[in-house]
Amino acid sequence: MSAAQWAEDAARTIMDRCDQLATLTSMENGIERTYLSPQMAKAFELVGGWMRDAGLTVSIDPAGNLRGRAEGERDGLPALVLGSHLDSVPDAGKYDGILGVITALSVAEHLVKSGATATLPFALEVVGFGDEEGARFGATLLGSYALGGGWNDEWLDLTDADGVTMRQAFRDFGLDPERVAEAAHTTEDAIGYLEFHIEQGPILEQRDRALSSVSSIAAASRYMVTIHGLSCHIATPYDLRHDALTAAAEIITGIDRISREAGTRANVGEISAEPGGVNVIAGKATFSLDLRAGTDELRDETFARIWDMAADVCERYHVTMDRECIHTADSAQCDPFLRSCIEEGIEQSEGKEAFGLISYPGHDGMAVAGLLPIAMLYVRCKGGISHSPLESVREDDVAYGADAFAHAIENVATRLRAAADEAEARSAALNADVVLAMEA
Repeated sequence: MSAAQWAEDAARTIMDRCDQLATLTSMENGIERTYLSPQMAKAFELVGGWMRDAGLTVSIDPAGNLRGRAEGERDGLPALVLGSHLDSVPDAGKYDGILGVITALSVAEHLVKSGATATLPFALEVVGFGDEEGARFGATLLGSYALGGGWNDEWLDLTDADGVTMRQAFRDFGLDPERVAEAAHTTEDAIGYLEFHIEQGPILEQRDRALSSVSSIAAASRYMVTIHGLSCHIATPYDLRHDALTAAAEIITGIDRISREAGTRANVGEISAEPGGVNVIAGKATFSLDLRAGTDELRDETFARIWDMAADVCERYHVTMDRECIHTADSAQCDPFLRSCIEEGIEQSEGKEAFGLISYPGHDGMAVAGLLPIAMLYVRCKGGISHSPLESVREDDVAYGADAFAHAIENVATRLRAAADEAEARSAALNADVVLAMEA
């Protein structure tokens, strides 16, 4: 089974546009495009032009997000938001976030030019978020938090590596930092959020499938853990040592074991030891811990096991432990109605039974989920590699994804119309019963 012809044509354009965006970078011989930067301004100009060509009304909102809107069957209807991000990590690939924006734009263009939007009971809004990765100021999901009503004005005082505050960066971008909160949607002007994204994992490739839905975006917490011991000469007998690094090593091994047993995902990506002498027992060891789970409860239960294990290790090694939570985010469950519309779209396009995956990476949908129901469509990426120049997707997978995404939007419309017709029929029947009762 092949994707619709329009989607195959669109996939070629989508891949070319991702290539074009990859040239808008602040990094020599690599891709880096950050929030409120000159490169982001150029990306907005380029993508905004494509949006206008697609028949969308284009604007940059007060939070520095690019928005394109197509009206539905009448002007002013609440929008079904289609979004992802246009920023990147340093030395990024071409597709994380960017593929979702450009695919949503191509789907919107198809629906506009085919006349389908004129029958939709909602507007379509394509959003290219200015920041998801947090690479410039350290705080993540800034664009989507603003749209979802979760903006924190304290972020305006954060600084980048050059000492520029976010407040100043807004001004340099031509925006008023005091108006960021005005970017927020309400439940009166939006009905839901759909996101198209590369999987950033190997499951689809392992199953030889192009697409899946997402069941939830995982709960995540990050800690910096410090083990305090005592620096001594290597000659110190083992029973008199307070070896912070050896204790940390055993704790890290325990984290891996517990996470595997619990069915979560954990990673220790940073580790350091002091004083760092080759013949000196470490008096201090510090490491990062990032743990993700499909539910908040599983995350919290896994951490409880980890901290109990770490306490036992510290007691045996005569050391102490401090931990600081540097980030936490609860899981975002995908809306059953919107998810079912995506899964039906996958089956209509790919011709195979749809299934869902937990998303262990975070996404803009996490920030939007506090306001709107969300759902996501995953597309296969080679080797599950992301946040890397090796990021790769297949053109035929993108075609299937675009086709399925368009079907998903149409499925939302069809079901909403059916629900409205059913409600109207119930109301008419009730009114008829009242009239008969009065006549009797």
